[in-house]
Amino acid sequence: MSHTNDIVLRASGIAKTYEEGDLKTDVLSNVSFTVKRGETLAIVGASGSGKSTLLHIIGGLDTLTKGEVEVEGKNLSRLSDADRGRVRNRSMGFIYQFHHLLPEFTALENVCMPLLIRGVAIGEAQRQASELLGKVGLGQRVGHKPAELSGGERQRCAVARALVTRPAVVLGDEPTGNLDEGNAAQVYDLMVELNREIGTSFILVTHDNRLAGRMDRTLELHSGVLVEKARA
Repeated sequence: MSHTNDIVLRASGIAKTYEEGDLKTDVLSNVSFTVKRGETLAIVGASGSGKSTLLHIIGGLDTLTKGEVEVEGKNLSRLSDADRGRVRNRSMGFIYQFHHLLPEFTALENVCMPLLIRGVAIGEAQRQASELLGKVGLGQRVGHKPAELSGGERQRCAVARALVTRPAVVLGDEPTGNLDEGNAAQVYDLMVELNREIGTSFILVTHDNRLAGRMDRTLELHSGVLVEKARA
């Protein structure tokens, strides 16, 4: 995948310690990495190694004990909550293991939502959402609510929602974790294709070695420390 050298995300010296009474648990220690525009990155590691915590920190959804996260040059920890929210809406997309679609809204309305939050006019938001739903193979399902879609369709709808704002970086937490092999393959083909087309960077936490193998780089979290895995 081609990408220029500009850095979309920089994590420097991230540490996270949880304190309960006298007990301190270090989940992350001195984690640093950068992600270039259009680059794809897998973060792997055993259960409980801090992968989701790291993803939440770089997404501005969790606080860090030490260190800094910059997204497109903006330091998240120095921003107000409102400004951090704006950076999340403008520069980032999120895909979770469970789709988190709003059940009372159609596929089209769900995918429109990030654009409407941004202040895009409803007609234009619907046009962009509809076009992306077509790209993810849901052109005939725009009026269906999540309960009327299959698991794979719901996850493709969630990918469309994450990408509709053309964010600089998409963070995925086990995005194919509860899909069968066929649907998982479809979803990651789609992510690779949209990465090429839109130039969005992906940072995916995954247990799936096939998905990790298709990313440009794989980083492994081990006892709170991040190590780059050499490619075979």
